[in-house]
Amino acid sequence: MFELSGDERAISDTARDFAAEYLAPHAIEWDQDKHFPVDVLRKAAALGMGGIYIKEDVGGSDLTRVDAARIFEQLAVGDPSIAAYISIHNMVTWMIDTYGTDEQRTRWVPALCSMDHLGSYCLTEPGAGSDAGALSTKAVRDGDDYVLNGVKQFISGAGTSDVYVVMARTSADGPRGVSAFVVAKGTDGLSFGANEKKMGWNAQPTRQVVFEDVRVPAADMLGAEGEGFRIAMNGLNGGRINIAACSLGGAQAAFDTAVAYLADRRAFGAGLLEKQALQFRLADMRTDLEASRTLLLRAAHALQANSPDKVELCAMAKRFVTDTCFAVANDSLQMLGGYGYLAEYGIEKIVRDLRVHQILEGTNEIMRVVIGRSVVGAA
Repeated sequence: MFELSGDERAISDTARDFAAEYLAPHAIEWDQDKHFPVDVLRKAAALGMGGIYIKEDVGGSDLTRVDAARIFEQLAVGDPSIAAYISIHNMVTWMIDTYGTDEQRTRWVPALCSMDHLGSYCLTEPGAGSDAGALSTKAVRDGDDYVLNGVKQFISGAGTSDVYVVMARTSADGPRGVSAFVVAKGTDGLSFGANEKKMGWNAQPTRQVVFEDVRVPAADMLGAEGEGFRIAMNGLNGGRINIAACSLGGAQAAFDTAVAYLADRRAFGAGLLEKQALQFRLADMRTDLEASRTLLLRAAHALQANSPDKVELCAMAKRFVTDTCFAVANDSLQMLGGYGYLAEYGIEKIVRDLRVHQILEGTNEIMRVVIGRSVVGAA
């Protein structure tokens, strides 16, 4: 996990160089203009980032979850918002690749890997956020189709994306009554709400996805009827690691900016970086970043190996890394004083972007529930 091979280093360096050339120089502008850079996403896909851990026979890179964590960390150094969308896109693609039939994989996955088609994940609803098993979007069988009705909330990429993996209720049997469907943009009855006005993540659209008598062929169900909740949760294990990696990359960028600023500034007759109080604070922040990276890679390795403790480790990494790295980014802003509050330095954007990572892919309170249950179950 910690000593990189030549290939692993090349993968990480490729992501770092891409972020430095195509993301970092535009991140502030994209945030201010609420611009979703689809052309840049396709440049990332040309380097294999549209299907990082997708099988090669349908166009994927077939890399490991540890590779993916390193990639998302490096991308987020350039722009956490764009890195996070690429993470969501990869989760959608992985679900179809893993649970789809050969026909579904051949039909949907290659265009997702190339990012000629973009993907969105539709689980959360206005009345069912953390309690995902209580979702109310319905899918009723009618001949060779299912008819979907309901609303999904906070959907990244909605309106721009071409492919939607949707969790809908096919029976009243709680989580066991949820099924997964692949729905194409342009399907009759599928529409989208206005782009939400958000605190951060402005470089990717977030909208409601509305289903009004949307007919989906039964052949476009992922897995069997009633398996949707399991598919959704398995997808989120990887999503939690990826979003943690995005927090780590963003916090690392903020930390590096703060160190460079302090190295150039003088106050009270001495360089700020010579102040022991600031050195101690930087030491704690540097330690927090390394602890986050270590737990992240541990969880990614467990997921890749399908370890029995993968679920709780992914939850631990998501909870610890997103909380810790938000604090590092916020402390980095403080070290710049008033300049940290200005958009041109980029740290205030990182703080805004990283704040939502503590909420999505399961709130950090839900992560504690997941971890707590594993502790009780092992007692």
